[in-house]
Amino acid sequence: MTTPQVVVHRDKDLMAQATAARLITKIVDAQAARGTASIVLTGGRNGNGLLTALAAAPARDAVDWSRLDLWWGDERYLPADDPERNHTQARAALLDSVPLNPARVHVMPASDGPYGTDADAAAAAYAEELRAAATPEDHGPVPQFDVLMLGVGPDTHVASLFPEHPATYEQTRTVVGVHGAPKPPPTRISLTLPAIRSAREVWLLAAGEDKAGAVAIALGGAGGVQAPAAAAHGRSRTLWLLDRTAAAKLPRGMYPPALS
Repeated sequence: MTTPQVVVHRDKDLMAQATAARLITKIVDAQAARGTASIVLTGGRNGNGLLTALAAAPARDAVDWSRLDLWWGDERYLPADDPERNHTQARAALLDSVPLNPARVHVMPASDGPYGTDADAAAAAYAEELRAAATPEDHGPVPQFDVLMLGVGPDTHVASLFPEHPATYEQTRTVVGVHGAPKPPPTRISLTLPAIRSAREVWLLAAGEDKAGAVAIALGGAGGVQAPAAAAHGRSRTLWLLDRTAAAKLPRGMYPPALS
């Protein structure tokens, strides 16, 4: 388990812009080293804010978008193109404006797709897609993503793993159907904590006063079942990217003053 690093920015807009610049550098470095890069996207206001900032970044053209694999950490199990789906929002924020290879955009299944209302079958299909993309060097059933991004909910949930919810206990499967989620829609698909922890780096994004309590709980040593964000970490790095309001309940010694 990697020790979390905390970076605090002045406000949510600066956080989004700085994180976009950080992500561009990470992708370019990975492509220079291995020819490709693999990123897991997150939805929500901070995930979409990051993608919007990335679309506006002058350095975005440094990325070879055709050699980038995109995955999702979770998805609302709704019809394709529903405006509440993370993929639909990501397309509007960034994806439709960059020259991606469609075969490398790994969208989670929709409820009007081949699996109908069976979110568990849809989750199993996505798990198989991940397994097929993994190489022997990954040493597991999912690729070692370069960066996996997660938004942190006010209740400490990440992806669609909610405190004390059955999906949070999963230790075997890499993708699960989530039923009875405490926020709408109730049916979702999510990576599990073992899949999340396969990533080289996990970046947790939180901005806003409503996230301050969750950030303090997750970084204060809470258990992973009670606070899923506390159990999300990368193989080589775990990075918490916050604005000042989200960091307001953290001890000042937890992050360098120069970054505040």
